[in-house]
Order: sequence, then C-alpha cells, then structure tokens
Amino acid sequence: MHAGLADGPALRLIDAEAVAGAAVASMEGGPVIRPRIRIGTRGSPLALAQAGEVRDRLVRAGGVDAADLEIVVIRTSGDRIQDRPLAEAGGKGLFTKEIEDALLAGEIDLAVHSMKDVPTVLPDGLTVAAVLPREDVRDAFISHVAPSLEALKPGAVIGTSSLRRAAQVRRLRPDLRLVPFRGNVETRLHKLSQGLADATLLAMAGLNRLGRSAEIGSPIDPETMLPAVAQGAVGIEIRSADEPMRRLAAAIDDAVSRLCVEAERAMLARLEGSCRTPIAGLAVLRGSELHLRAEILTPDGREHHVTERRGPAADALQIGASAGSELLARAGPQFFTSVA
Repeated sequence: MHAGLADGPALRLIDAEAVAGAAVASMEGGPVIRPRIRIGTRGSPLALAQAGEVRDRLVRAGGVDAADLEIVVIRTSGDRIQDRPLAEAGGKGLFTKEIEDALLAGEIDLAVHSMKDVPTVLPDGLTVAAVLPREDVRDAFISHVAPSLEALKPGAVIGTSSLRRAAQVRRLRPDLRLVPFRGNVETRLHKLSQGLADATLLAMAGLNRLGRSAEIGSPIDPETMLPAVAQGAVGIEIRSADEPMRRLAAAIDDAVSRLCVEAERAMLARLEGSCRTPIAGLAVLRGSELHLRAEILTPDGREHHVTERRGPAADALQIGASAGSELLARAGPQFFTSVA
C-alpha cells in the first residue's frame, strides 16, 4: 500500500485521454450531484502520498468524512515519456495537463499537484485554491561513496535529469560528470544502488513525505544550491466557479506557504521564455518581510545571474515580478533564446 493511503478509500484509475475533449461540460448549468469528492492525482508513490495528505487534512479540518473522498489516479504525459528528457518533450505541464483536463471535464473535483510542476499560466476556468504547509525546500545529496557534493572525487558521476540541478552542479563542480536519471524517487534510488552513478540529487520534501529520510547523505544549503521554484509545496487546483470546493480547500490552505510560492511563481512568470532555461528561486517570510532570492543559469553552468529582493509580504507578487525583470535585464534576451 502506498504511503499515506493505507486507511483511505480504494484508488480508481481513469483514462485521462478519454475525457480531454469534454473540458467545460460540467461547468455549465446547476450544481453537480456527486456521491463522493474525487481527488485527482498522478500515480507515483510520492503523488499518492501527497493526495493522501490532502485527504487526511480535509478530514481533520472537519468539512468532510473520509468515506466521502475518493482518490482518482490519472496517468500524465510526463509519466508516459521515459525515453528522453522532459525538456525535449515540452517541459512544463507534462505532469498536469491530463489531470487538468479531467478537472475541467468534471471527472474529478480537486487536483493535487507538486507546485513546481504547475505552469505559471493555468487553463481558463481553473485556479489554485490552496497550498499545504511547505515541506523542506532543500535538495538532498545521496551517495554510497561520499558524504557530500564537495567530497566527491574529481570525475565522479552524478545522476540527474533536472536541468537546474545539472547546471548548478556544473557551476559548483565542473570536474564532475553528469548522466540522465529519469523516473520517480524509488527508480532513481534503485539506479543509484545499481552503481549507475556515484551520487544523485533529490528533493528533501519528497524523501520526507515517502518516509525515506534515512537515504539522505546531506541536505544542500539553499545558499549553495537554490531550489526549484515552489519546491516542497503541494497545491490544490479546482474549477474557478466551484464555490463548495473553494471553501473546502480554504480550510487547509497555509497562508505563509501560499504567499512564498506566489512570489516565486511571479518571478518565474516574468522570466519564463524557454523550458530549457535553468531557473531557481526561494521566498521566505521573516516577520512581515518577504525575502526572495532568484537565479538563472545557462545549462553548462558557465553563466549565471542571481538577485535578491526584500519587501512587505503584501507586495509578494510585485517582489517576484521585480526580481524576474532584473534578471531579464541583466542577462539580456539572447540568454533565453541561446539555450532553447
């Protein structure tokens, strides 16, 4: 049984492709009568753990009984594509499109996403209604031959399919060799145990949510390796017009996590011109002040630009957009087109 789902209702698998063309039918007319609230998610162990956390938080918030919740597994394009890097297949949206199609078609009522997978522009009719309390935002270094990235011997092999992590490693340790590592957390850990690489990098949040913290060799300080935008954050997406689901999701929304994620995504929205551009960002709320640090790199790690912003938490969106604008101005428009 997958983590977080042992005490919940049985899973149901739907064919996302069959509902993709029916996008707005359920949004018209009167209220929809439904025997259960259907939570849509990918089928990886981590995605199921996150959906289970959403289910459990909804029950604890008191707005719904566990028997009224159903977890619906939807296979996405990102899950199907295993023969090439996702950046070559389109990048953003590959882990969300089919789930959003099912949401618009009325096949599910809530969608649970890792927020770092969610494009900054959502389909018409959808909105992110809640962000759960954020997990550890850091990257984790995992290896059977060294305790840290700094301790790896020259020429050691790092397995990762993250453009951001690869660029950051090339900047920090240009003497290392990188090889692609696709698959979910378990698959990548298995590849590492087979000796296909000397080390790999994974999100601390995913390892913690899967109960695999013991695998972590050492966390990497964000000052050394800035994480992906919205790393560690889980979001709940709904139909914009669905007020009952909006109220339900609001009961488990974490205001601080949402604010920080919105600032990071505002920066990303201002920057995003190529799915092959490594971009990193982290916002932290300190009292009433928001602190945002953002970075862009070339894939080879040879050129990178970093900026920081501080300001009132109420200005989170403007802070994010301002950071993105500065990075654009400093790097120049050719920075993005030259790495596409």
